[in-house]
Amino acid sequence: METRDPLAQFRVYYNHTIYPELRRLERLRRRLLGLLVASGFLLAGILVFELFLNIWLVTLILMIPTTLFVFYLGYRIRRFILTFKPQVMQLVLEFLEGLPNITELAYEAKGGIDKPEFMESELFITPAPIYEKEDFIYGKVGEMSFRLCELNVRELSKVRNRTNYVFKGVFMHATFMEETEGRILVWPREFKQYLSQSIRNFTFQGGTNVDHEIMNPEFREIFMTYALPDTHVISILSRPMQDAVVEYYKLTGKEIYMSFHDEEIYIAVTEPKDILEPYILRPNTSFELVREFFEDIHLLLNIVEDFDQTH
Repeated sequence: METRDPLAQFRVYYNHTIYPELRRLERLRRRLLGLLVASGFLLAGILVFELFLNIWLVTLILMIPTTLFVFYLGYRIRRFILTFKPQVMQLVLEFLEGLPNITELAYEAKGGIDKPEFMESELFITPAPIYEKEDFIYGKVGEMSFRLCELNVRELSKVRNRTNYVFKGVFMHATFMEETEGRILVWPREFKQYLSQSIRNFTFQGGTNVDHEIMNPEFREIFMTYALPDTHVISILSRPMQDAVVEYYKLTGKEIYMSFHDEEIYIAVTEPKDILEPYILRPNTSFELVREFFEDIHLLLNIVEDFDQTH
């Protein structure tokens, strides 16, 4: 671990590297916003003109270019959004790759962790008919390979004609290079009533509650910890890891799920907003826009790094 605060380092990097890029993208956003405002006046003028003439044939003829122009505006907005995220994401990853033990980082806007891999964690027992993935990041922490992405997982309600939330946020899967034995599942205590099926599934396999083996009292209050018999809990879920997760939860309020299946690690962090989605109607040069994403990814990598260093 670094002795210097990584967030302080990231703030310096933001000022020197990310902020200039955000300023450049901000000029694109302002030009786009100006086009939208001008287009609004133009479309309003066309509407008034059509109402004034009240000629059906003229209205029909004007609808064709008007519709095409609206589609063009939609295309410009979509292109700005698709351009913004990869460019900023790549800069954040370049900083992370400069930290100790983090290497071979790569990013793909489309793609991510597939549903079978998500289900292997056993954190969520669901058919997941709606499974959306994007922002695929992969690389190595020490000797451990990891893959993470943004997921939106929903299922059909059994009582209402709608879909229910299962998980929305960042999901990571890391693999330890050496054979390790033991299975632990950690769920947020606050959502126990929604996790009954997942808990029953694990207890059916022999899992039992091991909160008494958790050394951090705040961790015991926030999370439920289950493990299979003969699993050495503290050697997998170390005290520094417990402390880091608690501090992150207290700082952000985001729910964290963790699953350790032998040499496989699965971690899920809830995030209600889409990661690094730019605004159209207001500036995107705030440090907070990228800080939250950095802290989410850094926490996940810290957990993997702790596991790698203690095994």
